[in-house]
Amino acid sequence: MPLLTRVVGTPLTIDIGAGTVAGLAPLLADRRISSGGHVAVVVGPGLGEEIAATLQLENAEIRHTEGGGVEEATKLARELREGFYDALVGIGGGRTIDLAKYAASLSGLPMVAVATSLAHDGIASPVASLEDHGRKGSYGVQMPIAVMVDLDYVRRSDPALRRGGVGDVISNLSAIADWRLAERARGEEVDGVAVTFARTAATSIVHRDDGIDDDAFLIALAEALVLSGLAMATAGSSRPCSGGDHEILHAIDHLFPGTAHHGELAGVGSLFTSWLRGDAKMARDIDACLTRHELPRTPADLGLTLEQFAAAVVDAPGTRPDRYTILEHLDLSEGEVGDRVRAYAEAFGR
Repeated sequence: MPLLTRVVGTPLTIDIGAGTVAGLAPLLADRRISSGGHVAVVVGPGLGEEIAATLQLENAEIRHTEGGGVEEATKLARELREGFYDALVGIGGGRTIDLAKYAASLSGLPMVAVATSLAHDGIASPVASLEDHGRKGSYGVQMPIAVMVDLDYVRRSDPALRRGGVGDVISNLSAIADWRLAERARGEEVDGVAVTFARTAATSIVHRDDGIDDDAFLIALAEALVLSGLAMATAGSSRPCSGGDHEILHAIDHLFPGTAHHGELAGVGSLFTSWLRGDAKMARDIDACLTRHELPRTPADLGLTLEQFAAAVVDAPGTRPDRYTILEHLDLSEGEVGDRVRAYAEAFGR
C-alpha cells in the first residue's frame, strides 16, 4: 500500500516494493495529479524504456532522453508549456529524474518519479543535479508529488549504483557534522527536523549487516534515500545531506570527470572529511560500512593519485562558495592538504 506522508505542507505518495510500476496508471488518475491521464512521460535509456513500453496510458506522450543537462531540460519545459499536460512522469535513473524535476518546475507541472535504481538521494529531493556547459551544478526544484520504486527493476540495475546509494546516504553523517560546525563557528541556523530526517536515514543503513541483494535492505535503502530528500525539502536546501564530502565530490566530477558514481565519491568524501575533522568514531563507522559494501575508501580505490585527490580537495570549497564545512574551517594550504591526504591514505590504505 502506498504511504501518504506530509512534509512542510507537501503531500508525497511513496510506493516501494516489487511490482509497484503496475500501479502507475491508477496513481496518475489521482485528481491531484491528472484527471484524464494527459501526461508526458520522460524515460531514460535501458530499464526506463522497458517500463514505458509496458505502460497502459491512453493519453500519455512518451519522450526519450539520453542526457541530463540544463539545455535539454529547458527545451523539454518549453515543449511542455506549448502542450496540454496535467503532469510529467520521469522514469529511469537519477539523471532522468533530475531532468524531469527541473523541467516540471520550469513548466509548473506536478511531477511523478519512477526510480529504476537507488544510486543517490535525488529520488524525492527538491534539488536537481544537471550539467551546464560541461560543469555539473545543483538547482532548486519542486519535489515530486509521488515516488515509485519497483524492486524488480532495482535488482536488475548495476550493483555499483545500489552500492552508490549506500555511500550517498551515509554521507549525511558528515554533512550534519559540517552543518553543526557552521552553527558553532558562524551562527548558521540549523533545522532540527531536517537533521533528524537526515540522521535517521543514515543510521538506518550504516550498521546493517545485510546487503544490496536482500529485499529488506533495498526497502530500507529506498526509504533512507526518500527520507534524505524530505530532509532537504524541510531545510529548504541540500545542507543536511551535503557538506565537505559533496564539495570534494563535485570537484572530482569537474577535474576528473567519469572517475566514479556519485554515491561512491560521496562515501570517500565523507570518510575523508570525518577523519579530517578528527571524529574517530564516525570515521570507523563509515569505514566499516564502506568496507562491508565493497565501496571505495581511498583515492587509489577511485583510480586517483594522491596528487589528484589533493587537487580536488583544494578545489572543493569553490564548488559551494556559500557553504561552510570542515574544509573552509581549516583553510589548509595546498601543501597542508597534500600532507593530510598522504596521512589519510596511510591510515586507510590496505
